[in-house]
Formats: sequence, C-alpha cells, structure tokens
Amino acid sequence: MSGRFIVEHEDRDADMRKPRAAARRTLLLTPCAALLVAGFALPPDPGSAAPSEARAASPAPPAATGAAPSPDPGGSALKQIDPDALQAAVERAAEELKVPGAMVLLRTPQGTFRASVGATELGAADPPATDTRFRIASNTKTLTSALVLLLAQDGRLRLADPVSDYVPGVPNGQHITIAQLLTMRSGLYNYTDAPQLSASLDAEPAEARTPREMLAIAFSRPPNFPPGTAYEYSNTNYVLLGLVAEKAGGQPLARQFRERLTGPLALKGTSLPDIHDTSLPAPSSHGYMYGGTAYALTDKPYPADVREAAESGKLKPLDYTHQNPSYAYAAGGAVSTAENLATWIRSLTTGKVLGPALQKQWLDSPRAQDPAAPDGQKYGYGIAYQRFGPKAAMYFHGGELPGFNSFVGHDPDNDVTLVVWTNLPVAPDGRTTANAMVPTVLDQVYAGLSLPGAH
Repeated sequence: MSGRFIVEHEDRDADMRKPRAAARRTLLLTPCAALLVAGFALPPDPGSAAPSEARAASPAPPAATGAAPSPDPGGSALKQIDPDALQAAVERAAEELKVPGAMVLLRTPQGTFRASVGATELGAADPPATDTRFRIASNTKTLTSALVLLLAQDGRLRLADPVSDYVPGVPNGQHITIAQLLTMRSGLYNYTDAPQLSASLDAEPAEARTPREMLAIAFSRPPNFPPGTAYEYSNTNYVLLGLVAEKAGGQPLARQFRERLTGPLALKGTSLPDIHDTSLPAPSSHGYMYGGTAYALTDKPYPADVREAAESGKLKPLDYTHQNPSYAYAAGGAVSTAENLATWIRSLTTGKVLGPALQKQWLDSPRAQDPAAPDGQKYGYGIAYQRFGPKAAMYFHGGELPGFNSFVGHDPDNDVTLVVWTNLPVAPDGRTTANAMVPTVLDQVYAGLSLPGAH
C-alpha cells in the first residue's frame, strides 16, 4: 500500500508514474493492483502486496451451477452463459495465479452461477462456498459510506460539514468536508503506508489497535495536498468516517452496521468484529500470504528469489487468518460471504438502502480519478465506477489485506452482479488475484468485449 497514487489537476502524468498503486488503492484498505479490462480498472484496497501461495491438495472442485443458458431478452450485451465453461475458465485462472481457493458468484437475468475452486484451508478438502465467511477488507468502505449517507438522510450530519465538527485534531480538519473524505480527496496521509504499522502487525499480530492509534500514525505525517485539489486513495479517510458515524449516530459502528444495513437486508453472515476478536465464524476460510504484512499493505514487490520459490512450490505461504483486523476498522475490517455481498451491492446500487435523493447523489458521486482521463475509472461515495463496453458499466469496489482479496460489483444496465474472492491476495507474479480473475468472468458474461487476461 505504500506507493502513493495522487492525481492532481496540475500533474497529468501522476497515474502513469504509479499505475500499480493507482489501481490498488481502490479496493481494500488500499485498493488492489491495477487491472485493466478494456479500460476497466479495478479499484484498490487497504493492503496490497504481492503475496502468493502454493495450491492446496483437494478433490476436483464442484462444477459451476446455475440456470441453463437461455437467450438474453436484450440480446445485445450478454452472452448465453455456459456453467461448465465458466467453471473451467475460473479453474484455469486460479491455477495460473496459484491461489489455494477461490469463489465466484455471478447473478444475471439468466440465473445464478457459482464456480468454486480449491480449498478453504491448505491440506484440507473443503471447497469455498457462497456462505463461507472471509475478510472483505476495503469492501467495508461500501458499508461505511452508506451509513454516513443514511445519517445525512436523517439530518444528523451534512456532507458539507467539516470533519473537525466530529473529530478533533485532524490536520486541515476545518477545511476537509465529509464529502471529501468519502471521495478520497482529503489529502491526508494513508496510515497503512507507514512502515511501522506493518512491522507492528508482524511482531504482534493479535494485538488490538484503535482507530485513534491509526490516526496518530497518519497525523504524524504532513498532508499530501490541500483538501479538494486531488484524488488519492487513503484509508485514513474511512477511519475518520467511522468515528464521524459513531459521533453522529450515537452508537458503536458495528451496532449501526447491524441495525441500519445488514439487519434490514438479512445479511446474517456480515459483521464488523470486536476490536479484540481475531476469529472468523464458521463456515470460514483461512487466508494466506507470502512473507510479511508489508507485501499486502504497501506496493513492495516480492524479491526475485521469493517469487521463484513461490512459483515452484518450495516456499509455502503463511497463514494470516487470525491477524487482528482492528487496524482496518471502518476502512476494511468487516467479515462477510459471497452471498451476502452479492445481495448488498445490488441492493445498494438499485436503491434499496438509501432514499431517492441520497440514492441519486450516490449514483452521481463518482468523479474521474485522473482529470486527464475523464472517461476512465471514477471514484465516488465509497464506490468506484467504470464503463467497460458500449452497453455495460459497473459500480464496484475491491478489498485486499493479508490473507484475502475480493471484488464486488453490479451492472445496473444489464442486472449483472459479480462477487469474486480468493484466500491469497497476491500471486507470485505480483497480480492481485481476485481482480485478475474478473476479466475471465466478464468474458463469459458479455458479448463483444476483448478482455486482456481472460482465460
């Protein structure tokens, strides 16, 4: 997560100098590594490194399941989906990326399709399923932003309010608005880039870390630019938004998530763990990574010898399942399932969470990350947006932290919902795994697209 990605109005080459960091910062605590799908760049996450892992021994994965292919009523954007072809394509992609386990959940007007590969634990045989719990990392931001908008809808805060009205001691806090935090335009240093955080996580993985401690790391560095003048993905923004929501809502963040978001939608597999909770409720997946935490939280590449050993299978990945996620908090600490995330992203995109006025603001909020590329990837109120075909566009986010990588997205034009998660965040070759699988799945769904990286 280190390599800063700043797109300034005055510097149109910033994203060219840091393309990988740019793509990542959208997905997790840091967005994930850049993934270009015919111009479709996936967002970043709170940790983004380059871990990889050896495949687990497991029985043949279950075949993709779904409705039999049927003609798409529109006929122009969607292909007829072949469940067997989808399963085979996901298997090939997972093999190439060397992930221990992967789960793809796809919902279209043709039905629901599932492709499961590998296992949830190295050396075991349990395949990932749609109800398997995993750490969703920066996809938590979609929950945090929705809660903040609901509080605005209630009149408990205004998006134009300065963050200093809710959280004291923020550098430039009187000039940073809630809206600028939501859209990654505050200029505040990204605390997950700080080397001391990765070192601390490696030394004391189970230790509880408070939001205030994370902000202290961020505030010990000067801001990177004046508020509102540029875009830079920073997890600091969403830690602050969690505290804003607690102040305005008068309740702990986890309780507000449960009462305002996950409860009404019956998302029983989704939760924000207590600060001391390092467990994952069953059924759940283990999460793996090569090397130290810095490989996931910064853009630090694997050394050549590590990559070689990982690709050959001589180096086994470390189990990060029970590293305490409290440092991620409102920026990336939640747990969920593929089934829950699919319901959540579609509900959020189609107006089942917010009222009409705030829903329109949410839909219209994404702005170009790079002013020099107005038709490129956009980021708004905790959501990214990209058009990747003449008749297809997606609201989406991604998540990455030690152990897991995930992607969630919904295309309202064609009613397509996609969730992909893996239990290895970065492949030996440096690709962010779930994001790298997205072109493979989209190639099975959409007609007339040429998708680099599709299998």
